[in-house]
Amino acid sequence: MADVIILGIETSCDETSAAVVKNGRVVLSNVISSQIDIHKKYGGVVPEIASRKHVELILPVIDQALKDAGQKLKDLDAIGVTYGPGLVGALLVGLCAAKAIAYSTGKDLIGVHHIEGHIAANYIEFSELEPPFICLVVSGGHSHIVLVEEYLKFKVLGQTRDDAAGEAFDKVARVIGLGYPGGPAIDHSAMSGDKNAIKFPRVYFNDSLDFSFSGIKTSVLNYVNTITQSGSKIKVDDVAASFQSAVVEVLVHNTIEAALANNLDKIVIAGGVAANSLLREEMKKGAMVRGIKVYYPNIRLCTDNAAMIASAAYFEYIKGNSSKMSLNAIPSLKLGE
Repeated sequence: MADVIILGIETSCDETSAAVVKNGRVVLSNVISSQIDIHKKYGGVVPEIASRKHVELILPVIDQALKDAGQKLKDLDAIGVTYGPGLVGALLVGLCAAKAIAYSTGKDLIGVHHIEGHIAANYIEFSELEPPFICLVVSGGHSHIVLVEEYLKFKVLGQTRDDAAGEAFDKVARVIGLGYPGGPAIDHSAMSGDKNAIKFPRVYFNDSLDFSFSGIKTSVLNYVNTITQSGSKIKVDDVAASFQSAVVEVLVHNTIEAALANNLDKIVIAGGVAANSLLREEMKKGAMVRGIKVYYPNIRLCTDNAAMIASAAYFEYIKGNSSKMSLNAIPSLKLGE
């Protein structure tokens, strides 16, 4: 079978990315232009600014990805692009670019679900990885436990009922003065703190593997206000460590429970929060005693990137699936739709 070369495009939030991937697992290029420094002063992503920056960067990033891969548009088999979920203006920039390339070259257009892309990042990292497995997808916008039955067959077993884990990290980081993005800042600060210093709440549901992180966010805020009003100084590292420990404990517990309930011996972690050092450590520790192997991609593939989108598009392509030119951005796209 001839090699399948796919150009992936990702613009769902604040990273403008393009990548060229061979056979769904071999990255020939993966160019990522991050806007973190732009949005840092606002304490989070400003959608309008993100969209305008995507417009400015999308063509140079695609050109660089093709150049780095040593490929021309005529060499491609298909164009994979994120069409949801995400910020609607940001998604539309990537979609317009992908449609223009697909239309002008006659190549297949393949719309990719952003969460499916995060899951596929592990196929790049681990050439031997195949479904079925349990995947914990944790990022600024998502906290899902997904049963990956086949490459294109997904079942959501649990998800957040309020804040996503990454969103909680960002909000807590802002409250304790660590800035944006909150995930890496809290991870770093927690290394110098005592995770048992403060008992923040853990939320479990008796009949569900769902998550809830709004309560712990509020608990941190109340704690900080109480200490500040008493005239004392908060120990930032202890707050970071205690908060992080509480969130990770719930993520690990529910994910391992999902694997045990479905008699699966593989757990995959994906998304921006998959870069968290405590999550990786605790998931491996908890899974190992139960005979479960844990997979997670390198940090560059945890954050939003186009290589994961091209990988996910590959599995659609070999099944004969493609999208029409009428494909539109769906900001609140659900997994499986």
